[in-house]
Amino acid sequence: MAKDKSIYECSECGEKHSKWQGKCNACNSWNSLIEVIETPVSKAPVNNRFNALNQQSQVVNLDQISAQDVSREVTGIGELDRVLGGGLAQGSVILLGGDPGIGKSTLLLQTLAHLAHKNKVLYVTGEESVQQIALRAKRLEVASHANLRLMSEIRVESILPQIDIEKPDVLVIDSIQTAYSDMLQSAPGSVAQVRECSSIFTRLAKNRKIVVILVGHVTKDGAIAGPRVLEHIVDTVLYFEGEQHSNFRMLRSVKNRFGAVNELGIFAMTDKGLREITNPSALFLSSYRANTAGSCILISEEGTRPILVEIQALVDQSHLMPAKRLAVGMDGYRLSLLIAIMQRHLGLQLYDQDIFLNIVGGVKVSEPALDLAAVLAIISSYKNRPLAEKLAVCGEIGLSGEIRTIQKGQDRIKEAAKLGFTRIIVPRANAPKDKIPDVEVIAVDTLEQVIQYCFN
Repeated sequence: MAKDKSIYECSECGEKHSKWQGKCNACNSWNSLIEVIETPVSKAPVNNRFNALNQQSQVVNLDQISAQDVSREVTGIGELDRVLGGGLAQGSVILLGGDPGIGKSTLLLQTLAHLAHKNKVLYVTGEESVQQIALRAKRLEVASHANLRLMSEIRVESILPQIDIEKPDVLVIDSIQTAYSDMLQSAPGSVAQVRECSSIFTRLAKNRKIVVILVGHVTKDGAIAGPRVLEHIVDTVLYFEGEQHSNFRMLRSVKNRFGAVNELGIFAMTDKGLREITNPSALFLSSYRANTAGSCILISEEGTRPILVEIQALVDQSHLMPAKRLAVGMDGYRLSLLIAIMQRHLGLQLYDQDIFLNIVGGVKVSEPALDLAAVLAIISSYKNRPLAEKLAVCGEIGLSGEIRTIQKGQDRIKEAAKLGFTRIIVPRANAPKDKIPDVEVIAVDTLEQVIQYCFN
């Protein structure tokens, strides 16, 4: 008989190595190789451990398949439904990740309480006891329901029989890093165990048409812990973001086979749990002060809805070389690129200036439309001159100083006008054909035109 052998698997990407080494050859991660005992599987397909979850399939033509929209179940939480694309899709597998204490279990408990009115749900926890969940439900004032079933277990072979008995419509595994299977000898949370358990629950969801929600731990870099293949297996990947000292929580979709990606749901953490924020622009601008140097309003686009956020900059004479550059909420390399553009095309000497940039509210913006707002905030602080009142901007800046077209420009303009902004700077290609009452839309082609309008 073939003997067990040791291999070394990368905890970041899942690449296998025959021997231990300090660096992974695939993803270049250091100290990420973990020893895994690989047991040979019998060649007979009847002995394969996945046969119970596998269904025989046949080859068919594409035109023979009746394509129907997947049925969805509304969760009762509007912001969560927005991120999911309209609700929980039948047979989908959702991976929810976030920092410890960010509110993942709170969001799930509130969601399951809504779903339990019409569906049978099973909450399997490996990190808490059922008594702890009951205490949280009491604190959140979540109404108990006969369809909301709880179980504290981490062994997959013990969970599967209970699923056969309960027959839930929604299954929650909190968390996938605590689950383990007897098929493997490695500890819970290892690369092999996470991949094995997630594969079992994925096939279970597809064959029985139930919704499976997996809670995932994150690393210190903010990525979901475990092999990268975990995010490829599931249908939807959600990240729960937020600052530790802020009450705001952002739920972001980075992968969704049943809806749009990069959707953003915003919540406020209260003593009674998470509360939806239906008008995030007004919330983020609640502390905005006009006539303040170094402040500019950006019209950002998150998924299918525009959001207005404030960008603040602080430019000060540096006493150390090289000068400091710090960006919070945006890519630091993007900030360096914008500084180079300003020095080249506007003649600003910023090499001896410390530049700090912050997006207020803990929001992270990655789209290039923030370029123009970031540049105006920096120049406003550098010149110590506030921008005009009720001014909002959006636009991407090219390396030659041109203002490039952005996506969904008309939706951004309408959102800014709805919130009372009377001056809106946009790329010329995004200028509306019809005039908007009481709103001046300034269409620009180059960065020099923007500076001339704002500071001359």
